Order: sequence, then structure tokens, then C-alpha cells
Amino acid sequence: MRILIAAAGSRGDVAPYTGLGAELRRAGYDVALAATDTCAPFVRKAGLEFRSLPADTRARGGVTGKRDLMRAAAAFVSELGQGFADAMGDGVDLLLLSATTAPLGWHLTEATGTPSLGVYLQPTAPTGDFPPVVTGTRSLGRLVNRATGRFALRMADRVYEQAVARLRHRLDLPPTSPSEMRRRQEQARWPVLHGFSPALVPRPSDWRSGLEVVGNWWPHHDADERLPADLEDFLHAGPRPVLIGFGSMASGDGERLSEIAVRALRRAGLRGILQAGSAQLAADGDDVFTIGDVPHALLFPRLAAVVHHGGAGTSAAALRAGVPAVPVPVTADQPFWARRLAAFGAATDPIPFRSLTAERLADSLDRVVKQQVYSRAAARAAQHLQSEDGAGQVVKAVQQLTGG
Repeated sequence: MRILIAAAGSRGDVAPYTGLGAELRRAGYDVALAATDTCAPFVRKAGLEFRSLPADTRARGGVTGKRDLMRAAAAFVSELGQGFADAMGDGVDLLLLSATTAPLGWHLTEATGTPSLGVYLQPTAPTGDFPPVVTGTRSLGRLVNRATGRFALRMADRVYEQAVARLRHRLDLPPTSPSEMRRRQEQARWPVLHGFSPALVPRPSDWRSGLEVVGNWWPHHDADERLPADLEDFLHAGPRPVLIGFGSMASGDGERLSEIAVRALRRAGLRGILQAGSAQLAADGDDVFTIGDVPHALLFPRLAAVVHHGGAGTSAAALRAGVPAVPVPVTADQPFWARRLAAFGAATDPIPFRSLTAERLADSLDRVVKQQVYSRAAARAAQHLQSEDGAGQVVKAVQQLTGG
């Protein structure tokens, strides 16, 4: 049986699906993962077939304003829609759709009759429990949370309007709007499995049936993979360091952020590792080391703390390793995850990216490393996550859906 997982975005938006795909492959399925071209190396490394989705995520790394983010998202989705049908090709028996690709994938399932299943990294369905994750706002009560959740979905549907119209025309389908298609899916109780821990975000009690929270899907890495030798040398050369990185965020801001990071580390008396990322962080010195991409699962358990942008994947990886965090959210769903970490006790209060200074970062680092309450909460979270099998839950759902 042939399964196509369709995910789109930066590395953090796609990497969890490599672990999910590898688990499905071990269960006997033939799995391909469709994503943007920058993801091809780590998709193939996981033993999955790679299919190209024609969109460029790199420009989004420097976008922080909500209006600019909407414009960048619309341009990204417009590119994405152009090649989505090509990526699907022939002979797909089941389509697994991320939150980004589902509003396009639904039309492919209509045209081909291929069954589909949602595999989301964020909770997108409206709920009274919390405000929509993409707005970055605080809770204003259950009624307002639900209302703003519905509004956020309407705004998302507007982003997809042009891409959907073009895709349906290409597929010889009658015109329909993204919002109408979303209503159809809701009425049909289209199943969505959410790949994050219920310890961090419990399943809302007001969600409809078919929406489940199953636990994280972890990026694939080979069992025999090791950290680079020079990084191992640095780790062995002194006390546990702090990792500072912003993933695909803060493009073009590397020099300023590197200076802030180094000043904060030295002010707090800590050793540090800077992860270059899109910002191109870099620094030299006996107490600071610069790295590129390395598996979080291998590095994070060796750290004293992690300073990160609050992306869903990095937030989960720190919890899995039992390591406390200082979140510095930039945009989109990052403030949501940052507040969740702080509420759980495994992170300091978030420092908004625009408010980041060496002094504020040093103060937060001093607290998160020296006050045991943070590391104890992170250790409790790690125990929760170890008992979960998010990928296994998806395999069971696929078996139930397909009868095999």
C-alpha cells in the first residue's frame, strides 16, 4: 500500500514527518514524503521516497509582522498549489496531510477518490480552552477564544483562495471556496491526528469527534549516528553548555543575535553552543562553539538549557530531553508553545524576540540553569513523553482506515 505524506514549510515543519514515515515503512507501507526541495536530503536519509513541492520557504525566515506573514503565506501557498497535483502522481492509496497542505489536499481527494487523514503539528480547530495558536494572543475567555478561532480559520481560507481556484480548474472540478470545502470536511468528521503531547496541550473537551491528540512524531536519525568529534570535544571540555538557536527564523539578524548571545552567556557565567540556523549565528572562543544542523535527540540531553524560538518541534525536543528552556518566540505559533512551556514550569516566561537584550537573556539563563524548579518540571515532562507513542498511534489509525 502506497502512502503519500504531504508537508510544507521549513525544516521544523517537515522533519517530524520523517520519523512518522519511517514508522509507517516499518509497518510494511510504501511511503513517500512530499515537501520543498530543501528537505530532500533528510527525507531520503530516513529511507523515504522524496517528492518535490515547488515553493520556497527561505524568504519567510525574516518575516515577523502579522501582515507581512499573511502576504508571505499567500505567496507560498500559491506556489505550492501549482505543483501539488504533480507531486501526488498516480497510484497513491492514502494521503496524509499536514495543516498547511490539507486545504489543497482535500481537492485532490475529491478528484481522485483517494482517502485522506490529517496529521497536524498544531491544534487548529477552534476551542474555548485557548486562543488560536497562530495569533500569539493570550486567552480572553472561552467565548472569545472560540470566536477568534473561527476567525483565524476564515483568514487561513482567504490565504488559500487563489491556489484552490487554480487547483480545482486544473483538476476539472467545479468551483468551490476553501471555506465551503472546510465545512464539508467538518460535517464529514474528517479525522485529524495531532502530533504533540497531551501533557503539553490536553485534547480540548469541546472538540468534535475525529480530532485526537496522539503524541509527538520525532525526526528520524540513524541509530548509529554520532555528534561531530569537535562538538564532542567541546561538550567534554567543561560544564554542560546552553544551546542558543532560532531555527529558520531571524534571517539576516545573525550578527546582532550572536553578539547578544555571547554577552548573555558570559554575563551568566555559562558556556554556550550557537546553532547557526537561518540567522547564521556564529562566535569564536573557548567558551562558545558554533554548529550547523545536528539531531536534537543526540545533543539536547547533554545541555544545561536551550534558548530557542518556540517552534513546536524544538519545544518538544527540549521536553523529551528533560532540559529547561528560555523561549524567544518570533511569530506565528511560537508564542503559543512558549507560553505552554512556561505554564508547565519547564521554561522561563517568554522573551518576545523584539524585546531580546543581552541583559534579559542573561537574567533568564541564570534562573533557568540555577533554579532546580525548571529542570524538575522538564524531567517530569520527559517522563510523560517517554510513555507516548505518537507514530504508533498513526499506524493504528491507518490500519483501521485501510483495513490492513
